[in-house]
Amino acid sequence: MAAVCAGIVVGGAGLTGCGGGGGEDPDAGTNGVGKLSATKIQSKTRQAAKGATAVRLSGTVVSKGRTYKLDMRLKGSGGTGEVTSKGGTFRLLRVGEHLYLKADSAFWTHQGESGGQGGGSAADESAAAKLDGKYVKVPAGDPAYQQLSGFTDKDVMLDGTLTLHGVLSKGDRAESAAGRVIKIAGDRGAGGTLEVSLDGKPYPLRLQRAGDAGTLRLTEWGKDFPLEEPGKDETVDYGQQLPNS
Repeated sequence: MAAVCAGIVVGGAGLTGCGGGGGEDPDAGTNGVGKLSATKIQSKTRQAAKGATAVRLSGTVVSKGRTYKLDMRLKGSGGTGEVTSKGGTFRLLRVGEHLYLKADSAFWTHQGESGGQGGGSAADESAAAKLDGKYVKVPAGDPAYQQLSGFTDKDVMLDGTLTLHGVLSKGDRAESAAGRVIKIAGDRGAGGTLEVSLDGKPYPLRLQRAGDAGTLRLTEWGKDFPLEEPGKDETVDYGQQLPNS
């Protein structure tokens, strides 16, 4: 069994199964969650994640046919990081209730979506040039506020990350680059697969989303980072509503 186990690669994630033999306790030196049921592991994981002061979340999310590449650092008072979609990258910063969006002029004119011309007037292009590289304050009443602020909300992102669909099951213990983990899955992986740390607190470390809807990594648990409002010379306040684009 040990020889067979040593050759198994779990879930295509480069993890090698490691169920100990010879009467050894596979949970020796771990946090003990490997002994629990899948449901209890998920509960412990949620508790650990909710109690963490900060986290870094990176990877890809597929939603409504669009793929987003994320690299966000989140904590209770806000978050900061980059989102890439359709080849364009924009930076988000939220400090308390204040949300800012930073991008180049091509983002504001939708350059590349209409044969590379953007379809905007000279006035539009001139206005976009003034926004290039600036933090644009997103008005709380603008539809974009609700759409974008979720990327900077630790609780919102974790609720989505830790959700597995269907009946939960527990997989094998394994080794990953982040340390020892145990997998839990929804509907045998069709509803998503979550790797939970067996070292220290049972933090979630990697999520394979249901339906091939992306893979997310969760790192830097509890590691604080600076979160400050941009300076006035870096900021454009567009008033009550952002440009339509």
